[in-house]
Amino acid sequence: MTQTLEPTPTAARLKIYKASPELYDAMMTLSTAAAKDVDPTIGELVKIRASQINHCAFCLDMHTADARKMGESEQRLALIAAWEEAGEVFTEREQAALALTEAITELSHGGVPDAVYARAAAAFTERELGQVISMAVMINAWNRINVTVKMPPPRR
Repeated sequence: MTQTLEPTPTAARLKIYKASPELYDAMMTLSTAAAKDVDPTIGELVKIRASQINHCAFCLDMHTADARKMGESEQRLALIAAWEEAGEVFTEREQAALALTEAITELSHGGVPDAVYARAAAAFTERELGQVISMAVMINAWNRINVTVKMPPPRR
């Protein structure tokens, strides 16, 4: 008879935000700056998609909850990972932001392709484009910190 081992809950490692509160403060300041002038729906889509790619359970939990509070539908939340196949479920601006977020998140796949950048540049003003880029960079930073320290999502 084969014994099945139950996975043990992953415990958080370093409580980094307690150990380095100035890191948290700086990250919050940068995140707030990145979110200025970005449509809140697009902002949450960016955060969710990067967090899916980076397997950040803490950020996925937080940003899907935030999106729901803003009125995001369960259908759209379920389809973010397959946005390219979802047809018109996402607007052109949302699709451009999601494509750019994926390219920024997966830089090891050859950087941000010119076509992806051009699509985003056509969908957003220069100000908005800079903010979307910054937002994708910030959620990637949060993801990398939280995944490294194994920050668990809150128990509900």
